[in-house]
Amino acid sequence: MNDVHVHGTVEPGFESVREVFAGIAADEARDGGAQLAVHHRGRLVVDLWGGDGVDGDSLLALYSCSKGATALVVALLVQDGALDLDRTVASWWPEFAAGGKGEITLRQLLAHRSGVIGADGGLSLEELADDRRTAARLAGQRPFWEPDTGHGYHALTFGALVGEVVLRATGRTVRELFEERVRAPYALDYHLGLPEELEPRFRTALPLVPTPGQRALLAEHPVAPDSLLAVAFDLHADPPFDDVAYANSRAVRARAPLLGGGVGSARGLSRMYAAIAGELDGRPPLLAPGTLAEFARIHSAGTDLVTGSENAFGLGFVPLATRYPSLGAGAVGHSGAPGSQAFADPSTGLAYTYARRRFAFMAGPGAPENDRLVPAVVEAAAKAA
Repeated sequence: MNDVHVHGTVEPGFESVREVFAGIAADEARDGGAQLAVHHRGRLVVDLWGGDGVDGDSLLALYSCSKGATALVVALLVQDGALDLDRTVASWWPEFAAGGKGEITLRQLLAHRSGVIGADGGLSLEELADDRRTAARLAGQRPFWEPDTGHGYHALTFGALVGEVVLRATGRTVRELFEERVRAPYALDYHLGLPEELEPRFRTALPLVPTPGQRALLAEHPVAPDSLLAVAFDLHADPPFDDVAYANSRAVRARAPLLGGGVGSARGLSRMYAAIAGELDGRPPLLAPGTLAEFARIHSAGTDLVTGSENAFGLGFVPLATRYPSLGAGAVGHSGAPGSQAFADPSTGLAYTYARRRFAFMAGPGAPENDRLVPAVVEAAAKAA
């Protein structure tokens, strides 16, 4: 991506962020297009896009960024007293007690410690497009490790499990509560359930394109069908889960299963995190300091039993200072499969979203462009303070 292909605006003091965005030449950033939006103390200070097929108003599939929106709804309910983090899941959802899961708490579920990472035999695309159907399958499922003895990314099950708890406890879906308490009041261009009239703005998710070296790596280290990685990403199903086909399904975009069905623009999701990072539109932050601190606190750290990598989880959110050291300890957010990354850093009043159309191949949590963009944003904000 060179500068002639970069569009949008930055406020004075954030010109260096535009330079970094323009200088990203890797295919991950160029092919299919990307967006970057940053709020600082409630103001949109960076609003950039570039590459093929994307403008500032394009709506992109942001995948597991919906886990951050789900965590926000749960945090609001905990703050209200409607949910108790240390109550068992089965106390709201009795069927969940089957298979030795009766003592799993909501806290353990949110921290990716339940072991309920998939289903024997796999989940169909139709099930994964419908949180209630997925939850019904998982209710009788045995955990894949002893609950609370370790952690592993609940990639495809987190949303259905947490969503069922919210529904059983409140009679409302996460989608309904998000719309009522977050999206509509703040006019967010991020949707858990994309209305039909907004479909023309959706930009189809593009498949990953492995390099020859990456193909060789896959050939040397294939995913064993009985591995926790295969189970968690439904690669043991017949057919295996197809991330790209999933996001490109209108049924998925309409229903917005919480594993990753949210659709939006970078500026829309950044605005959600701006409402966490500090005041926005004259309103106080959505989460009280104590609530945010508890959800940001590291509850799981070390080797992930699913991915084999070193990582950390708070409650639903990822404590992103563990990923980007320039952020404050209370920074929270979540990445998405294409390489998207979004977070709030209350210590600096920053909210950030990088979004892209094409998958970052084997990029880990957030495409590698974020390793250059995040420090540039933090540095610019510090100078602007």
